[in-house]
Amino acid sequence: GDVGVVGARSGGDIIKLHPGALHALQRFHAGDYPGMRCAAASSADTPLAVSIGRSALDLLEVVPGVTVREVLAMGFPEGFEGNLQIGRTPPLSSNKAQTHLPFLKRETAIPFDKMLFFDDCNWGDHCAAVGNGCRTNVARYAAYVAALARLVKQLRNAW
Repeated sequence: GDVGVVGARSGGDIIKLHPGALHALQRFHAGDYPGMRCAAASSADTPLAVSIGRSALDLLEVVPGVTVREVLAMGFPEGFEGNLQIGRTPPLSSNKAQTHLPFLKRETAIPFDKMLFFDDCNWGDHCAAVGNGCRTNVARYAAYVAALARLVKQLRNAW
């Protein structure tokens, strides 16, 4: 099919969505998961990194002409950004289990047991911290991307 903007240059790096995340967002955008909503939590470590991350949401496309930010906004009131917890400047911290996920719960009114959390971090285990601290449905991104559809179906059935 057609391909939209799949990479955004930041210095010498190219920011792009993980293929499994892109596939899941494409299916979500297509209406395959009615009633589901999406969020993003990032422990970007500097104000510049936060700015770059937020800009990438406006540049990268899930399908041609539809940005990641637009897809993440589906199901929320216009202008709502409580589902985007990005950075580690207070009140956020480097610990997603202590700040990002509780803020997502408060802002979206979605209880932890109805959340599915994925993480692609390769320098720490956010999944274990979030799973232990928040009692969410947790999957390690790199290990379970192939099972994404099954996990989302299980979560949807739990609603």
